[in-house]
Amino acid sequence: MSDAEHFEHPKALVESKAIGPRTRVWAFAHVLSGARIGSDCNICDHTFIENDVVVGDRVTVKCGVQLWDGVRIEDDVFIGPNVTFTNDPSPRSRQRLDEYPETLLKNGCSIGANATILPGISIGQQAMVGAGAVVTRSVPPRAVVVGNPARIVRYANDPDSAQPPLTPPTVEPEIKVRGVSLYPAPMIKDLRGNLLARELGAGLPFAPQRCFVVVDVPSKEVRVEHAHRQCERLLICLRGSMACVVDDGSRRQEVRLDSPEAALYLPPMVWGIQYMHTKNAVLLVLASDPYDPDDYIRDYDEFLAERRSADASSQ
Repeated sequence: MSDAEHFEHPKALVESKAIGPRTRVWAFAHVLSGARIGSDCNICDHTFIENDVVVGDRVTVKCGVQLWDGVRIEDDVFIGPNVTFTNDPSPRSRQRLDEYPETLLKNGCSIGANATILPGISIGQQAMVGAGAVVTRSVPPRAVVVGNPARIVRYANDPDSAQPPLTPPTVEPEIKVRGVSLYPAPMIKDLRGNLLARELGAGLPFAPQRCFVVVDVPSKEVRVEHAHRQCERLLICLRGSMACVVDDGSRRQEVRLDSPEAALYLPPMVWGIQYMHTKNAVLLVLASDPYDPDDYIRDYDEFLAERRSADASSQ
């Protein structure tokens, strides 16, 4: 096989002509004529790929997987054995949809063996779906989901920037995400009760223009996932605990907030995720600017593009 060719096992049935170089299609795989497959892919035994399917480069599809119409797979995706995709939310025998919902697997995500993916959802880049999970809703970038229905249990962070959680509250992890920092303030303890104060220049990095409180979060799933273009934020967990993931586009880190003595500062253009709230968690958020819906970036890919553009213009 030359670098310009792909490999087809003699017992594979490959009807498509749109297969990239160095891709290998193994025994008993069936690829229909409309399918498009990129380069350097590995299509294992007993797979079936329907017509309206697009597969990127360096994708691994393990044995026993069927890719139905509407599945879109970006580069460097791993699909484990016997993963089940669906493309009709209400299937009936001998009834076909005029158009099938698009199911998107983004760059670098991995789907564990025997997972089931419902139609019309997306699996974010670098996300990880656990073996046997039933994915009923879209999965955020880098999230790790398990169970039926699949729930977020953690985030796959940059191993170079991973730090231990903030436990006990007086121990501060080293924050490696650009601009993010912890602002400590001591708790003054007394028989009459405890007191904690923050002032500008002493535990308060900006003059707040807005504040709000998050309480009664009904589950440990993601509560917040966005960035701000201009607004600065200070997160203070007044009661209970929660986890916050911070991401500057090149480094990502998770910090646990479990005491009002440690406040987490998020500058503009840092992606923030809040999840894993305990039932009694009370989160106070101080913001440097009044509410402006145009200041929010709610799509991670859009955030990465704007962050790269800002970094390039500053060089």
